[in-house]
Amino acid sequence: MTFAATILTLYPEMFPGPLGVSLAGRALAEGKWACDPVQIRNFATDKHRSVDDTPAGGGAGMVMRADVLARAVDHALERQPNAPILAMSPRGAPLTQQRVRQLADGAGVTILCGRFEGIDERLFEARPIELVSIGDYILSGGEMAALTLLDACIRLLPGVMGAPDSGDDESFETGLLEYPHYTRPAEWEGRTIPEVLRSGDHARISAWRKSMAETDTRLRRPDLWERHEGARVQSPSGARRQKKER
Repeated sequence: MTFAATILTLYPEMFPGPLGVSLAGRALAEGKWACDPVQIRNFATDKHRSVDDTPAGGGAGMVMRADVLARAVDHALERQPNAPILAMSPRGAPLTQQRVRQLADGAGVTILCGRFEGIDERLFEARPIELVSIGDYILSGGEMAALTLLDACIRLLPGVMGAPDSGDDESFETGLLEYPHYTRPAEWEGRTIPEVLRSGDHARISAWRKSMAETDTRLRRPDLWERHEGARVQSPSGARRQKKER
């Protein structure tokens, strides 16, 4: 089954963009996923193909119209009725690795990319749209956020990364940041690879990596550490559960 990504955007030329190269690009060429950018202006009804208007109540900027976007969303729903519809927005719930895995396990996703000051709120009241944020900062539009979300999903599709377990031992998969990595040369600018990693003792190496992951998470991301301490049994992303079920 091909993972189908429909992107509703004012700038369809931005897709696949960077997703057309490297692992994602190879997977696209091999048919492991499909990219269908849709021009929102095609659903406007006036001769200027207008998609926005001045904000109710006054204020700077423009707001994307609910009627135009609803026609675009309905078009996507007809094509992919079972695909969740996401709108990239700083007002949305933070994107997590758990949600990424849920999306990657499905048949695909429709992503609505906003522009200007935002989208008429009535659209979210009238259509089943999930608002998603990739961080506490503002972008010029939803396209870059959509590329980020899609990259996170595509790398998890079967056959994209090669070994089935290659994505399991990474930051956020276990609720912790990933441990530090080293490679040759053994000494560089007076700095050496930690002795334990050169010992060949896999038990010691595993223990060291676990300890470093916990230490780095506690110091760098106390928010993750607090959640991890309260949920040690199950991986937040579901990676461990899926690994055991295979």
